[in-house]
Amino acid sequence: MALGWVTERTEKARSEVGVPDRDTLDEVHSQRSRPRSPAERIRSARTDLIVAAGYLSLAVFVLSRLWLHPRSGYLIKSDQDQTLYEWFFALTAHKITHFEGLFSTTLQNYPDGVNLTSNTLMYGFGVPFTPVTLLFGPSVTFVLALTLGLSGTAFAWYRVFSRELVTSKFAAALGGLFCGFAPAMISHTNGHPNFVMLVLLPFIAMRVIKMARHAIDAPEAGTAPRDSIVLGLLVAMQITLGEEPLLIFALAFAVFALTYLRTRRAILLTLRAIARPVLLAALITLALITIPLWWQFFGPQSYRFVGRGRVGNDLLAPFQFSSQSAGSMFSFGPDVSINPTEHNSYFGWPLLLLLAVTTFFLWRERIVRAAFTTIMVFMTLSMGIVLFVGGTFTMVPMPWLIFGSIPPLNGIIESRFAMAAIPALAVIMALGTQRAIDHWRTSTTKWQPVAWFGALAFALLPIAPTILPVVERTPTPAFFADGTVRQYVSDGSVVIVPPSTPVDAIALRWQLDADFTFPLVGGYFVGPAGADKAAHYGAEARPTANQLTLVRMFNTVPAIDQATRDQAIADLRYWHADVVVLPPTRNSDALRRTMDQLLGFPAQQADGVLLWDVRSLV
Repeated sequence: MALGWVTERTEKARSEVGVPDRDTLDEVHSQRSRPRSPAERIRSARTDLIVAAGYLSLAVFVLSRLWLHPRSGYLIKSDQDQTLYEWFFALTAHKITHFEGLFSTTLQNYPDGVNLTSNTLMYGFGVPFTPVTLLFGPSVTFVLALTLGLSGTAFAWYRVFSRELVTSKFAAALGGLFCGFAPAMISHTNGHPNFVMLVLLPFIAMRVIKMARHAIDAPEAGTAPRDSIVLGLLVAMQITLGEEPLLIFALAFAVFALTYLRTRRAILLTLRAIARPVLLAALITLALITIPLWWQFFGPQSYRFVGRGRVGNDLLAPFQFSSQSAGSMFSFGPDVSINPTEHNSYFGWPLLLLLAVTTFFLWRERIVRAAFTTIMVFMTLSMGIVLFVGGTFTMVPMPWLIFGSIPPLNGIIESRFAMAAIPALAVIMALGTQRAIDHWRTSTTKWQPVAWFGALAFALLPIAPTILPVVERTPTPAFFADGTVRQYVSDGSVVIVPPSTPVDAIALRWQLDADFTFPLVGGYFVGPAGADKAAHYGAEARPTANQLTLVRMFNTVPAIDQATRDQAIADLRYWHADVVVLPPTRNSDALRRTMDQLLGFPAQQADGVLLWDVRSLV
């Protein structure tokens, strides 16, 4: 959104922040500001409820297979992320009910532990929904977060569009629909609720816009402290839901605003008007989150920077259809996605064509130019440091090469910058729809509205979301589900063979099914690695963990000598291991024989697993 809701000034110095798009924004404000009768309020509320119900129904449809079986179903394209977020929600409830600190835990990566504030626990959702987790389980909390994230984000943008951008609620609903159910949003629904729960972002933007408008309209009155308090609370709450989407949105909002204001004089005037209230809001936010932020960046197991390799979008990606879209069968070219949860720029060529044509016809409107500029800037940034075309590496440098090493920008997965284009594209789409409806109101025989809605259907139907695929979970071994593990754990840890990693994090599910009665070696989290404390997914692997991973990979028992046995005992002592557990897995026979030789005694069976009680060794 833009600072375009600042009304036009009569003074020459202030006229530069006025609204040239009088047919759009001034009309909206004149209609919204006039008193409404009770009947009009009821009709408006009824429309809002219908729109909200429609969004919620669509979100339930997308997640219907998971809603049918929340405890046993698993989003197949989430990889390990559904397990991780269910663990996060369960851990949050566990810590609250046991009156434990929320910033760190040793239940993963024992004994070093995990800095929880450096990971995406979504305390802003997990804490208030702790009763749901305790009553129905973390699986229900997970699917509820995704459902409310999709529908809530769509409705939040609908509210902003219908109050501030267009007079037609249909146009606003269409814009909200795209914001909540764009291909990138559906892609992240596979396992990233922190990039689906974006409900607060439009309200943060609108609060800043209203503060600026009020400060410029009535500079002698100043800005009410209430506005700053609300903004500070909204930003603090969003940080507890997801810092990365907030940072991306803030950058996009800045580009949008600067492009809209255009001139240096207008920019300085606006900044001067909002400086004090925004500063007060920032102080309120810092007062609320200073301690967790300090812990995140300087506390135990914090990390310094992130290196992820190639995470930029391919040049062909924006023209293709996501595998979760109805038009995926019509996609072309090679699969250029990073993974199924990162289809961030898959808008499809019909929508891009509609964007280009609509922008051409509405180019005189400053808000459209600002939206289009934002789209182009962030689609370019999303391509990463070098250009990929059709999955092929080129030597063409991209702008992110300049900015990608600057903290905290180096923590962003650059592919996700494309998500900043979603609300900007929705603005253009809503304005185009408003124009078509206005034409229709003046004459039902005009061809332009028919052409617009035909083109809109052609662009949106191929990217309509489909039901996300779900598979049956592998049952938790009785050793963990029935609590047998308690007999083998004193004050040490459980070592899975091989130890849990981000590639295979199912042991986190077993741990929460056992009600967190034991700490786990390894796991799935982000923590420091090496002397420079670079960000690393999972624990720093010790020699025995690496060896067991290779055994399972190649199904070959290595040569075991005394030095290897001594290293295994040293690793078990480092882990404070009480029991080593081999659950049913591929190449389990090779893993069993390897552990027998490393420990010098055979495994015993207990409730569906093989185990080695190593308390006497360690």
